[in-house]
Order: sequence, then structure tokens, then C-alpha cells
Amino acid sequence: MSPTRRQAMLGAAALPLAACSAEPVAATTPPPREEIRPLLTRAISSTGEQIPVIGLGTWQAFDIAPSDPTWVEARAALKTFFDGGGRVVDSSPMYGRAEAAIGALAAELDIAEPLFLATKVWTPGREQGLAQMEQSFERLQVETLDLMQVHNLLDLETHLATLAEWKAAGRVRLIGVTHYNEGAYEALEAAMRRHPLDFVQINYSVAETASERRILPLAQERGMAVLVNRPFAGGDVFARVRRLPLPDWAAEIRAASWAQLLLKFVLAHPAVTCAIPGTRNPRHVADNLGAGAGSLPDAALRRRIVEAVRAA
Repeated sequence: MSPTRRQAMLGAAALPLAACSAEPVAATTPPPREEIRPLLTRAISSTGEQIPVIGLGTWQAFDIAPSDPTWVEARAALKTFFDGGGRVVDSSPMYGRAEAAIGALAAELDIAEPLFLATKVWTPGREQGLAQMEQSFERLQVETLDLMQVHNLLDLETHLATLAEWKAAGRVRLIGVTHYNEGAYEALEAAMRRHPLDFVQINYSVAETASERRILPLAQERGMAVLVNRPFAGGDVFARVRRLPLPDWAAEIRAASWAQLLLKFVLAHPAVTCAIPGTRNPRHVADNLGAGAGSLPDAALRRRIVEAVRAA
């Protein structure tokens, strides 16, 4: 995301955006309790397990070490996320120190067991993949992982063969594949048709709707849960709406900010299981969680959201 979210959020309480370059926020100033409401949950198709519809992405935001001044802020963000009902945390070895940060912070907060931890394998070769996944277990401080995904389809067949073995042995509970670019959709679709995946992770937002055409319908058809990355199109959407007041009709679905309105657009698609916006700013975490409560837009209101963003 970009700093433009600061201008897109309502009210003087909005703080600078922290998805990519966070500014410290004191752990002693949590978001107001009224911002956090019970989250909607959706079922993982292959198991029936319910997970909250708002998760937490860690790209860039959690690429930090305990010695960094932003560690206190990241701890507050993860606590706010957990206290607000969030459970799904997504990471990757590609994200630098993020896996280790999440593992350490979850241990500090004593919340590791209830979290639904997802990460990825992102390297060519079976032996390299095995080594990298073992490293992820160590960094996340877990013995069993909820979800392991093949990141950006890299060496897909090799890693899915390994993951099928690990799933049978109980080391990972669920397996999936990911991508974030429309140019990879053909390969992603082929993988979804060839393999019995539990999850597919894909980009989807009011500004990036190409996955609506084939990927999301195929996930429904094949019984695959969907994690949504880039729900704000990498922050580009905030750049477009930053000068606009929140439309009055946003109140119809209890959206109190542009972030909530944009996330509700994503969650309204029936194929979507969970959106994973990334931030380490506790107030933005609380704001995002607010999108997972209350009603979601119908088809007509979703069109109004698209039109409002396009007109910006």
C-alpha cells in the first residue's frame, strides 16, 4: 500500500499507512473498541472448517527484526488482529524476515495455536523445497502448518508432489497455489484443473477484477477456498479515492471507511473465503477488521462501488 490511505480514511484518528513502511504506534494506544465487531466466517470447502473473512498479509509490513523500532508496532498490530477475531496470517520465505517475525510475535503474545498460519514454498527443486519448508516451520515455530502454498506456481509439480506426501503424513493440513498477476491466470487455471487443491490465492480488487471471469468461478466449481491478495490493488485504489468523501450509501452496509468499502466489495463475491490485506499499523488492522462485520453489498451496490472508484 501507499501513504495515500491516510487521506482515504475518515476522521482525524487516521494514522499513516504502514503496509510497506510503517511508522511506530505505541502499544498503549489500541484502537477504540467500537471499531472491532464480530467477524463473519466462511467455510473451507474441502474440510468445512470456518475461518474469519479478514486475514493479515505480511509482505514488507513484517519484514522486521526484534531490534527494529517497529517491532512494538507490529506486536500491537498482531494483538489487535487477534483480539478483533482475526486468525488467518499469510507469509512466505519471499518476504524476508516476516515468517520469523510472525513466529516470534505469536509466541510473545501466546496466540500461536489459535492462529491459522499459511506460508509458501518459493524455490526450484525438491531438495531445496524441502529445506525451505523445514526452515519455515522453524521460523513460524510450529510442528504442523495449516496451509502451505506453492508461491507463484514456481516448480509447481515438484512441490505439489512433496506437499501431497506431507499432507498425508499430517505435517501440513491444507495445500494450495498462489499468484498475483493476470498474466499467470492460464497456468493457474490449468493447475486448478489438474490438482485437488484446498486453496487458491489470487489478486482481486475493485481495480483488478480479471479473476472474476475464470479463476473465481473455477474455484467454486472445484471446491477450493480462495485467499485474496492485493485487495487494495497494492494501494493504487487509495490514490484514486483519497480526495473523495466516503459516499453516504456506504452506511447501508456499515462501511465506515474507504478501506472497509473496498474490502466489502471483495468479500461480496461468493467464491472469496478470506481477504488478506497487509499492514502493521494497529489502527489500519482494526479498520480492516471492520469490513468483516455487518452486511455485504449486493450486485447493484457493488456496481456503485466500481463506478465511484472509476470516477475518482
